[in-house]
Amino acid sequence: MTESRLEIRRTADGREFVRTPDERFRNLPGFPFDAHYAEIDGLRQHYLDEGPRDAAPILLVHGEPSWSYLYRKMIPPLAAAGHRVIVPDLLGMGRSDKWIESSEYSYDKHVGWLQQLVRALDLRRITFFGQDWGGLIGLRVVLREADRFDRIVAANTAFPVLPQDLELPIPESRIDPEMKREFDFHDVPEGTPVFLAWVRYALQVPDFRASVVLDRATFTQLSPEELAAYDAPFPDEIAKASPRVFPSLVLRSKGAPQQEWEQLQALDKPFLTLWAPGDPILGEGQAFFTENVRGAAGQPHATFEKASHFLQEDVGEDLARHMIAFIAAT
Repeated sequence: MTESRLEIRRTADGREFVRTPDERFRNLPGFPFDAHYAEIDGLRQHYLDEGPRDAAPILLVHGEPSWSYLYRKMIPPLAAAGHRVIVPDLLGMGRSDKWIESSEYSYDKHVGWLQQLVRALDLRRITFFGQDWGGLIGLRVVLREADRFDRIVAANTAFPVLPQDLELPIPESRIDPEMKREFDFHDVPEGTPVFLAWVRYALQVPDFRASVVLDRATFTQLSPEELAAYDAPFPDEIAKASPRVFPSLVLRSKGAPQQEWEQLQALDKPFLTLWAPGDPILGEGQAFFTENVRGAAGQPHATFEKASHFLQEDVGEDLARHMIAFIAAT
């Protein structure tokens, strides 16, 4: 590993972390929001807090390797509609502090950290929105803190009861050939599901860049400045432990316990799905929720054809409009 330009800091109990300098986040296109921080597990966790403070909050949770920048198109219309909008950066991502050892991260720890933040901010009457890992993590927090949540929106995410749920082969026709070429899957054996190839890529590619992933997993063309914004949290290798290890976390855990899956199935809170079927990994996952979760019955679920995995980039304003109507109706 090359020498880092970042100062290595230590928590009170001696665990090492780094903090991305504030100047990396200045003048990002379309991102005029003020930074807020909470202390979680000895680290500084960043979150956005927009809209009226006395309104019921909307909690928008990102996945991998994105951060709160992903929600910049959704925040203004949601706040303008009178909602308080809370958008955290998961620990290790965005403006939040970053453990430098990948062993500090786990699926269960991320669930616990987000749960701590919800409690620290004392959020109640929450509308939850989770995409990618934001849903894998956040849906478990919804179940653990059910009294704090009024309704749920799931977008291109999953709820892995066992790791093999995400190992199922994906039809070759749904795998973007250009993405496969760009990611250079390091001699992954023929027939390996694209998710497992993605795990290996994140762990092994010499120069991991969030911008490459975002560029290949959006329908719209991001500008060079927008792509640079996704790389901003990770100025050098020592800051990248979280995005590198994130894809493999679900494979290194036992997934959500069966009891939590049964709780999700029985959940009678309004549950909306907003989906991009063109997502090469999770595009076929909408029915997993609409056919199994009680609260999803009869809801105005929607799909977006001109969108890919990071549909917040592709149809962010449309997502916000659907959420505003969903909240008003429920």
